[in-house]
This record gives sequence, structure tokens and C-alpha cells, in this order.
Amino acid sequence: MSLLLLGSMYVHNGTDNPYAPMQPIQVRINEWQERQALIYTPEKPVPGKKYPLLICFHGKSIAGTDLSRIFRQGVARQLREGKKIAAVNPKDKHLYEFIVLTPLSLSWSWPPQDMEGMLDDIMRRYPVDPARIYLTGYSAGGWAVESAKTHSARLTKRIAACVTMSPPITDNPYLKRYKLVADAGIHTWYFAGEQEAYFLHNVHTFIDSTDHYRKGLTRITEFKGGHCCWQSFYNPDYRENGMSIYEWMLQYTTKN
Repeated sequence: MSLLLLGSMYVHNGTDNPYAPMQPIQVRINEWQERQALIYTPEKPVPGKKYPLLICFHGKSIAGTDLSRIFRQGVARQLREGKKIAAVNPKDKHLYEFIVLTPLSLSWSWPPQDMEGMLDDIMRRYPVDPARIYLTGYSAGGWAVESAKTHSARLTKRIAACVTMSPPITDNPYLKRYKLVADAGIHTWYFAGEQEAYFLHNVHTFIDSTDHYRKGLTRITEFKGGHCCWQSFYNPDYRENGMSIYEWMLQYTTKN
């Protein structure tokens, strides 16, 4: 790792950064376009070490041009409130610190056709472990996760695991491509409220679409509530069957 890159990974600790502990960046989605994003990197990166990448997709109300909105919900809010996005992998018992990326979409949430370019750009610039790329999103961001993992065989194979919360339904062509997910062995932990019938139905549709090709890749948490409450589950202190969502994701790599 270059000294320049190491230096850039320390910038988020600066007191003059209004987005601390994250850092505003531009991510390239194709040859002609860039989009705004926030990124968090480990405070004391080890030269030569690769880190898991957690890409977090926002809900519809966050979309636009104001980066600060990203802190209203999700993993970015946890970082803003002082939580550490790091976890012990239940399999190897090692502590992993995450690189956290929160891209800002101009409308709705992140379109799947922009995912590949963004991922390529981030992997060129940051020390990402290519076997540990994880996706999560809530509401419209859940749609972004499900759309990304069923967009193309090449993209699907790059994703290790996902956490999808209260997602809208994806377009019909994507619903027909869950064999890609099964073949790649992507595990997904779904969340939906008992009082949000539409979103809960969507979760079961995604689970059934996966189970049709391969069982054992999905799990679901049905919570008491409506289209809300995701912040409780993004909190690293939340445990279900002894694991936070971060510990759960770390069990899986694209090499599994």
C-alpha cells in the first residue's frame, strides 16, 4: 500500500470534516459519470492488509444531492453515533474491521447497472478483500441489494453475503434470475415487520425464489412493527442466535 493511500485512510479523523468519522468521495460508475458517496476506513490500517467491504444502500427519502442525509439511518448512523463497525468472525475467531461505503443515489436508490463500475473503482483505490464484499440496504436500499445480486452472473459472483431489510419488489426479470444467487451461494439475512404486509410478502417472494434452486441460503427475522425499526438491527449490539449482522456476514466469503 502506498504512503499516499495510507494517508488518505487517516483523513476521516480530522476535526474539520463535517462527515466524520466518514469521508466524502466521488465514485466512478462509468467512463463519463461519478456519484457522491461516504466512506469509512479502519483508523489504523495495516500496510498490505485487505479489509472486508460493506456497501450500504439507503432508502428513497435519502436520495438526492445532500450527503448528510445518509446519517439519518443505517450503518452510517451507527458510525456517527460512535459505534465500531468491526466484528469477530464466528468461524475463525479473528476480529475484522470493515471498510464501509454508502453511495448516494440521485433518486430512489442505487441502480444495479451502476454497481459494477462503482465496485471496480473502490477496489482500485482501497485495500478491499475481494472475497469479502457484503451488501446491505433498507427499504428502497433493500431493492438495491436484491437487484444487484440478480443483475448479472459476473456481479453475483463477487458478492459474499447480504442483509436485506423491508425491500420493495424488484422488476420481474430480476425475480427470474435467482438461480445466479443459488449458484454463487450468496447467503441473505432478511428483515421485515409483521405490520408491513407488502414488504414482508416481498421478503418471502425473494426467499422462495432462492429456495426454488437451493435451500439453506436464507434466513428471516420478522419483527413486531411496520416499515421502520431498522436502526435496531444495524446496531452492532443487536444479537440474534448469538450473532450481530456483522458477525453473521463474516462467516461467508465468495470462496465458500
